[in-house]
Amino acid sequence: MKVEEVDEALIESVCDRIRQDLPADDASLAEQFVRQYYRWVSPEDLEDRTSADLFGAALAHFKQAKKRQPNEANVRIYNPDQEEDGWTSPHTAVEIVTDDMPFLIDSVGMELNRRGFGVSMIIHPVLLVRRDPEGNLAAILPPHATQDDKTTHESVIHVEVARHTDEDELDEMHTHLNQVLDEVRAAVDDWLKMRERAFQTAAELDPAKLPVTEAETAEAKAFLAWLADDHFTFLGYRDYVLGKKENGELTLDTVPGSGLGILRQKAETEQSRGFNRLPPGVRALALEPYLLTLTKANTRSTIHRAAYLDYVGIKRFDDDGNVIGERRFLGLYTTAAYRQNPSKVPMLRRKVEAILQKADFPPDSHNHKALIEILETHPRDELLQTPIGELFEIVMGILHLGERQRLRLFIRRDTFGRFLSCLVFVPRDRFNTENRRRIEAILRNTFQAETLDYSTRVSESVLVRLHYLVYTEPALARDFNTREIETLLVAATRSWQDDLEAALSIEYGEERATHLLRRYGDAFPLAYRADWVAQEAIQDIEAIEALPVPDGLSMSVYRPLDT
Repeated sequence: MKVEEVDEALIESVCDRIRQDLPADDASLAEQFVRQYYRWVSPEDLEDRTSADLFGAALAHFKQAKKRQPNEANVRIYNPDQEEDGWTSPHTAVEIVTDDMPFLIDSVGMELNRRGFGVSMIIHPVLLVRRDPEGNLAAILPPHATQDDKTTHESVIHVEVARHTDEDELDEMHTHLNQVLDEVRAAVDDWLKMRERAFQTAAELDPAKLPVTEAETAEAKAFLAWLADDHFTFLGYRDYVLGKKENGELTLDTVPGSGLGILRQKAETEQSRGFNRLPPGVRALALEPYLLTLTKANTRSTIHRAAYLDYVGIKRFDDDGNVIGERRFLGLYTTAAYRQNPSKVPMLRRKVEAILQKADFPPDSHNHKALIEILETHPRDELLQTPIGELFEIVMGILHLGERQRLRLFIRRDTFGRFLSCLVFVPRDRFNTENRRRIEAILRNTFQAETLDYSTRVSESVLVRLHYLVYTEPALARDFNTREIETLLVAATRSWQDDLEAALSIEYGEERATHLLRRYGDAFPLAYRADWVAQEAIQDIEAIEALPVPDGLSMSVYRPLDT
């Protein structure tokens, strides 16, 4: 019998038990619930389940779904017990019933994993239901039925996670999940309003009233329109006004009632905590007459992707060209934004063109093509956030590195000093988990990191690119020497073979060393490398080379110095 047939038989046995054990009215609804509940579950997730546990789990969730008001989430977290719940599981169960919305599964799974509740299984049917005015479940329609104004789609989410028995932990997780679901709802409800704000903001940018060039204004307008064209997942929006304290320090205060999505205000007025944590010198940058601020926020998204939120700020100016506030969008760039050629993206296309003009390579030359390849594969966030002058220095450094198998480090400090972006190029044969962690530890200690994120790009190149975002306290920002840090990274990632190559070069010169390294570089076993430094291997290589015939034998007897 096939696994699919076993699953169908299990589901039928559950439905038989429902018809036997439940009153007729409940049985009809419960059977429809069960058939859709298990319809798309992986066969592997059901093959070890008994019909009694399948019945108990579905019935528990059905009871939770029987009454719910619109815009309300029913959340339950518990450890299934046969006597109390009618089924058992070695895992902790998380059950949710809520209005169907984008990002639910991503956001719920993210939050559970972030809190240490490792996810082992997810069941997620979307049901088309009809409820009475009190929220009681009246009907569950077939999957392909047409929705009308009396029906709604609801997400039914069952997650099994690593077992937790601490009631305080479970209560805390319940609170966090409700907060995440509230944020998802706020972002989804206000998405169209935030998108409209982007169009509205673009339309209000008048070059005649701004202290920037007409070309900059046009590019900013095009960028905002590009964001709204499915290149940005809008999660939050808010207006801010720039003010001053009595001591002259700048402050950034919210405009009451302007918050949308995850930035809906809990109070009428509040200050921007992130801005007010910045050193006074960094805060003064708010007065500079540039239009767009593109960077990362100092908080992670709880929606869709576990990344730091992307921050798009548009400065507001008075009639005299002075900065008076900001319109701020928070969200995440979409996959389409990361895949699009940078020469087609507003703001980026000007940077690409300026860098190619400054490099001034002959068209279609090797360097010209290589530079275009570097720009197209450079981390998209870095292209957006890095000033042209600094970006030029970085990409030209990458170009000069070429395919040379050496470690290189490029560091960019965020405009507001909140994080450092570190690009580390590592020879492929040195790239492993141990070396990645060594690099991470050096960067974390050097910059006194609060948190650190990384991503890896492995291509056909002989170099692997590691991109670290090192978040720090702005007040602790200090000068750094890139070359000194790079030297530490080189030393931390050196291999025994690297040391052997250096020893051979010193002993025999480059040509002879290259020949010997090709022959002996991988010849020494791990146990030998653990006991002997590479310099000691020179004597053994000489002894092997001096053998009169292949597979010959020589012997060296000596007394260790410490005996």
